[in-house]
Amino acid sequence: MRLPHRCAPLSSVVAWLVLLVSLTSLGASQNPSKPAAKSKSSSCPKDNSGLELPYGFCATVFADGIGHARHLVVAPSGVVYVNTWSGDYYDNKPPHAGGFLVALQDKTGAGKAQVIERFGETVQTGGAGGTGIGIYKDGLFAEINDRIVRYTLPQDAIVPSASPQTVVSGLPLGGDHPMHPFVIDAQGSMLVDVASASNSCQDKNRQPKVPGANPCKELETRGGIWRYDANKTDQTFSSADRFATGIRNGEGFAIDAAGRIFVTQHGRDQLHANWFDLYKPEEEATLPAEEIMLLKEGGDYGWPECYYDPFQRKLALAPEYGGDGGKTVGVCASKLPPAAVFPAHWGPNGMVHYNQDQFPARYRKGVFIAFHGSWNRAPYPQGGYNVVFQPLEGERASGNCEIFADGFAGAVKTPEGATHRPSGLAVGPDGALYISDDVGGRIYRVVYQSGFASSPPKITPCPSATAPAGNVLQATAKPPEGTNADVKTLPEGVTPEKLALGNRIYHGEVGGAPCTGCHGVNGAGSPLGPPLTGKKWLWSDGSFAGLMKSITEGVPKPKRYRSPMPPLGGAQLTPDQIKALTAYVWTLSH
Repeated sequence: MRLPHRCAPLSSVVAWLVLLVSLTSLGASQNPSKPAAKSKSSSCPKDNSGLELPYGFCATVFADGIGHARHLVVAPSGVVYVNTWSGDYYDNKPPHAGGFLVALQDKTGAGKAQVIERFGETVQTGGAGGTGIGIYKDGLFAEINDRIVRYTLPQDAIVPSASPQTVVSGLPLGGDHPMHPFVIDAQGSMLVDVASASNSCQDKNRQPKVPGANPCKELETRGGIWRYDANKTDQTFSSADRFATGIRNGEGFAIDAAGRIFVTQHGRDQLHANWFDLYKPEEEATLPAEEIMLLKEGGDYGWPECYYDPFQRKLALAPEYGGDGGKTVGVCASKLPPAAVFPAHWGPNGMVHYNQDQFPARYRKGVFIAFHGSWNRAPYPQGGYNVVFQPLEGERASGNCEIFADGFAGAVKTPEGATHRPSGLAVGPDGALYISDDVGGRIYRVVYQSGFASSPPKITPCPSATAPAGNVLQATAKPPEGTNADVKTLPEGVTPEKLALGNRIYHGEVGGAPCTGCHGVNGAGSPLGPPLTGKKWLWSDGSFAGLMKSITEGVPKPKRYRSPMPPLGGAQLTPDQIKALTAYVWTLSH
């Protein structure tokens, strides 16, 4: 997922060009079927979701506005349980009133929850919510702050009445990835993602040319999967309980019919921004691949020393550890490779194996993945913001990644502009697929209308993991109303021509600056970066000199926003370009 504070293009309307080159387990080429038109309400009368789905599938809005909905699970009774979150992932906005856990029940079979009840900890009791949630035996397990707790599911109600028991406590918080998704297998082994606190284990996180710590002590308590027992209580987090290592951020888990456990991997960020002499600007958007990995006890998957290069189909040595732009493999030769790869920075969050009969049989041989959407492809078009199906055979992908559901983001696929972003997935006992959205708090319910097609739905292949970055986005939006036109006096030495150059730099057309990704196409801010249009400044007095200093030096230790900004936001600018960009930013608030 995640939210590094460089700038990624939150720019104008961009539609991903669907390529007829498919994604296999390691980027090998396929010959997919011709993409078919997606179905909407014309084939599914009850479809009110706005999603684009393969023909024969319907989606309804099961619930809406329930908070920042992360992962979800469906009980045997059909009740849907959702964990919601708060904090600086969501610009520290006040969370939904009531408990962070939500129970949803459809009592009429209309595909919409008529009963919505909240429970669990609240802001008033010190809660901040969480991501992970699961069901094992008669218990509902949920992440809250640094703990995973267990509620006993009642027989005569949908909301537990008894206080929860603590299963494990002391899980690490803070840093880039403080969430703790988990999965529980049939024997009660609870595998918990304890993701990295940093991008690449540098002493100064996300800063240019800073080598990685060697050894990376962060791996003692982060960057891996930990195992606990769902049958026990009052366990305490310990480095001795690590199950697998070298996983930067494994947010999604899936257990297949054979009991194999797969986990997603959010690849690292900022290869070009921090190592611009080794990587081309477009490689910021195309490296490294996102991954699915088969979990093995004691396995080492390579982070922070390695990343997966889909163009070379291999793990490559990271520049922080002596890498030379992808040529050298080094210690990565001994690390475990992925089971499937996807385009860079799409942000794989939730994942689920389809284990019911309501969908066509082909969907039982693979996993659905919720791609939360990219930020680090700036200044090129963003990607993800969809749900895909990845067919699997045994331990590896067996064919194309297919775009199953799209249209969540709306017109603008950016962290700032997306109306909805898929986050979690769950399969109900009736075979419906549930999808959560952590922007608008929407829950979607997807079903297959068996009478619509006598043959399996035609597919829309995902873009290849080796697809080009695309064109640098042109600035289609003009500055906020009054900007520039109302500026009576420009800073000394700034001409209208230089101001126009600053506009182009800000919008990524010159110098590779990805400012719009953090601060928005009009400078109005986003969950990743503060607005530039007001009079409140975190690092200067808002003067021309103060702004230039902040832009030039970056923000290595942010006061409010969680991830640091490298000098010049990771762009490579000349002194004249820096002055032009500063002038443009200055006019946004004057």
